[in-house]
Parts: sequence; structure tokens; C-alpha cells
Amino acid sequence: MREGRGSWFAVCEGLAIIVAFMFALAFIGVPGLAAQEASPVVGDWTGTLNPGGQPKKHVVVHISAEQDGSLRGTIDYPDQSVSGVQITAITYRKSTLHFESTPDQSAYDGIMDKGSSTVTGVWKQGAASLDLILRRIP
Repeated sequence: MREGRGSWFAVCEGLAIIVAFMFALAFIGVPGLAAQEASPVVGDWTGTLNPGGQPKKHVVVHISAEQDGSLRGTIDYPDQSVSGVQITAITYRKSTLHFESTPDQSAYDGIMDKGSSTVTGVWKQGAASLDLILRRIP
């Protein structure tokens, strides 16, 4: 009987080690999963704001992912020779992109297409709201 009991405890101990290992892999894998989810939006995007009676304004958005999966980015306005305006908040979930930039008081909300090549949305700056399609720069 001792042999049976000893083997039972060995099996339980083995299972406990396997379960602990699986939990460790799950926790280690969480940042990787976040980065994978964010990957479609990472890259450089360009679009043109058309404010009607004013000149069109080209916009270039640069989005990158940190190792922990969080996103960061900057905005360039090439027509105005302005670059590197900090994006202060950015999220991408289930094809929905949202970002805000406190320095230029702007925000953008858009939906990415299935091919991950365009984001169609609305750019808000001050009281103005303009349609903006961002296209991935190859």
C-alpha cells in the first residue's frame, strides 16, 4: 500500500508542478498578447484634413508599441513644418483606434478596415470635427 500511496503523491506533485508552470507561462505571455493585439495599428499613417475654406492640412501619425504592449505615438503636420507632437493617450481595441494629443488639443476616433490598411474616423480639434481617413504608409 505504501507503494500506491507514494505513487499517488508523486502524481499529485507532478500535476502541481505542471499547473504552476502553466500559470507562469500565462503570466509571462500577457504582455506578448497585448503587443499582438496592438500590432495592426503599429506603424506610420497619413491622411488629409479638409477644413473647407482653409487650406488642406496633411497629417502623419506614428504609432509604436512598447514591450509591455502599451502604445505611444507622435503626430507630424508636414505642411506646417511641425513634427513630433506627442500623443498623450492612445488605445486600440477590436478595430477601434482612439488617441488624444494635449499639446495641440486634438483627438481622433476611428475604425480600422479588415485589411489593416485604413482607419476611417473623425478628427476633433477645438470645436471643429473633420472626417479623416488615415492610410498606412508602406
